[in-house]
Amino acid sequence: MSATIQAPNRPGGLLPASRRHPDVPRPARAAVHALRHAAPALAAYAAVRLTGLAVLWLWAHAEGVSLFTQIASDWDANWYLGIADHGYARELGTTYDSNNLAFFPLYPVLVKAVAAFTPGTRATVGLLLAMAFSFVAAWGVFAVGDRLYGRRVGVLLTVLWAAFPVSAVQWMGYTESLFTAFVAWSLFAVLRGDWLWAGALAAVSGLTRPTGIALAAAVSLAALLSLRQRTGGRAIAGALLAPLGWLLYVGWVGLRLGRWDGYFAVQKLWHNELDGGAETLRFMRELLIYDSTPELFLVMVTAIMAAAVLLFLVCVKQRQPLPLLVFCGVLLVIVIGSAGVYFPRARFLVPAFPLLLPLALYVAGLKRARAALYVAAAVIGSAYCNGYMLLVWPSAP
Repeated sequence: MSATIQAPNRPGGLLPASRRHPDVPRPARAAVHALRHAAPALAAYAAVRLTGLAVLWLWAHAEGVSLFTQIASDWDANWYLGIADHGYARELGTTYDSNNLAFFPLYPVLVKAVAAFTPGTRATVGLLLAMAFSFVAAWGVFAVGDRLYGRRVGVLLTVLWAAFPVSAVQWMGYTESLFTAFVAWSLFAVLRGDWLWAGALAAVSGLTRPTGIALAAAVSLAALLSLRQRTGGRAIAGALLAPLGWLLYVGWVGLRLGRWDGYFAVQKLWHNELDGGAETLRFMRELLIYDSTPELFLVMVTAIMAAAVLLFLVCVKQRQPLPLLVFCGVLLVIVIGSAGVYFPRARFLVPAFPLLLPLALYVAGLKRARAALYVAAAVIGSAYCNGYMLLVWPSAP
């Protein structure tokens, strides 16, 4: 595309692109251009999620269930709203699954701050924030795919992320959208060599979810390895910044409870301890071999985890960029290697969008009609899985 346009006041003259809109700052023009470039991906993302929401609404209406309650204030959303309303616990206690210090602070802080200046309930604010950040995340997912393999793959990667089997949590009062936004843009910054941005976004992700440590590991390792190319102080600063948010919250919990291992003691009360995957394998064996009537949702969670491991191996074989592999690898170790509750583990993998790159590359190589068929199947399957998760499965997603 030409970098110049015809100057109306100088016949035959050419005006440099940088002077087309002299009153608009260059970063703003770049942002507008990037948004226009990502527009097809964002439109496709909205279409997929609205399709899923329509199916959910019709299903909930047929069941006589309040969809708003399900997506805005139930389960984990209720915990975050409780933190926004009343703050954190001051003691460890002994009751299992009851200490709210297990939930990281950024999302409830945002909900409380925005709700203080806007009408509506905190549940409504939390839901709208999650939906807004889902588009920021979708843009980042597209940006990573586009930078690595071009616009077509970027759009397909965004669509596949939108059609993840448990993607309904992207439009719920949960932290998956907020966290994925930080993950996607931090990894994009790493791919560009913007170490300060990468480290800062990784640090903030560490205030959002415990798995922020996976992003911190990816950013810090990539930054330190870049020192071989003499990237200098910015890479070192990025490496040091990346784990800071996670360390600050874990340290704060320790101070609040008066013991150095306070955060890990809280996680123990939620059954979240790394055991190398022993409990995960035991549960899988019970579910798939000994249970004569296994719960469909738990079978789906098992299938998603197995598919995630296989896709990770394909990503390694394809030699995807190291930061993406480190993030997904550490996240898989945390999710599969934990002895915690089983049913939310598919949701924990929603931020691992780089695992979908092999699928996006495959679909991108197909003819349009066949690619559309695959995408349609993914969207329909996702809509059903999300409906089952929220309206049939009796526990938390």
